[in-house]
Amino acid sequence: MQAPVFWSNPPDAPGLAARLLAPAAALWRWQAARRIARPPRHRPQVPVICVGNLTVGGTGKTPVVSALLQRLGEKGIAAHALSRGYGGTEQGPLRVDPRLHGAAGVGDEPLLLSGFGPAWISRDRAAGARAAEAAGAAAVVLDDGFQNPDLPKDLAILVVDAVAGFGNGRVVPAGPLREPVERGIARADLVIALGPEKARERLLSDWPALGRLPVLGGTLAPLPTGMPWQGLRCLAFAGIGRPGKFFATLEALGADIVATRAFPDHASYPRAILQRLAAEADRLGAQLVTTEKDAVRLPEDFRHRVLTLPVRLSLGDWGPLDDALDRVLAPRK
Repeated sequence: MQAPVFWSNPPDAPGLAARLLAPAAALWRWQAARRIARPPRHRPQVPVICVGNLTVGGTGKTPVVSALLQRLGEKGIAAHALSRGYGGTEQGPLRVDPRLHGAAGVGDEPLLLSGFGPAWISRDRAAGARAAEAAGAAAVVLDDGFQNPDLPKDLAILVVDAVAGFGNGRVVPAGPLREPVERGIARADLVIALGPEKARERLLSDWPALGRLPVLGGTLAPLPTGMPWQGLRCLAFAGIGRPGKFFATLEALGADIVATRAFPDHASYPRAILQRLAAEADRLGAQLVTTEKDAVRLPEDFRHRVLTLPVRLSLGDWGPLDDALDRVLAPRK
């Protein structure tokens, strides 16, 4: 789904559409509050670390989850990722195996996470956590699930896109929020704000309630692969929450972007669309380039035609995150 333009309006001028949708937003807010207030269905014997957000759409959660899997692994903790498997047909609980599963079955994000550690999909988060525990997980990292009450969270991390912020500050469908900002912050332990420093400063100024929590500033930085992006003539395409972020990252590397094509988040790529992209790239004398998340949704026989630009979480100071992880792990070491 493409986000309505008015969702990005400033909170003090949300627009007529947002005001007209206020009754529907009130119903959403009430239903969300009821769901969140439900008691947990399962209390795992291992720490549950949740990476979530307050808005619909992408904020950079998956790179944060992959970084946590790596960070925990360096601490000697066998952490397993647990995702709903959005966009896939499988219900789970199912451990993702990239040799057996594709994005159509398990979703693109779990498939991507399986490259960093054991990854599970389960529409029933409680059942998924039980399966991960039975398979030897010493910690469970929830990819999303901040508004899901099925599992108690030992550490709740909110990821915020500092540029997009919380949009007009209204709840769906009047705005991009899954729940009111104040309520979400009250249940969180830590905030990771992703974006340029000026955008992070503006975010904290516009939403001072964030200052009640430790706020870690960071970016999604390109992974050095040795690829000479400088001057490379590119046709860039992406089906993620904010394709413009990907295009800007590629441009900052010095790539010569001659065309961009943006698709909805988690978009599938039918053969006809890929043939059109390939034909356009050939006509422009350009190389097709996309994101890691998009690459796993491409057919195997098409991937050789596309370069992938991987990004990784970069924090100005990892100390507060490491301290938070050590606190939740300490009783179980």
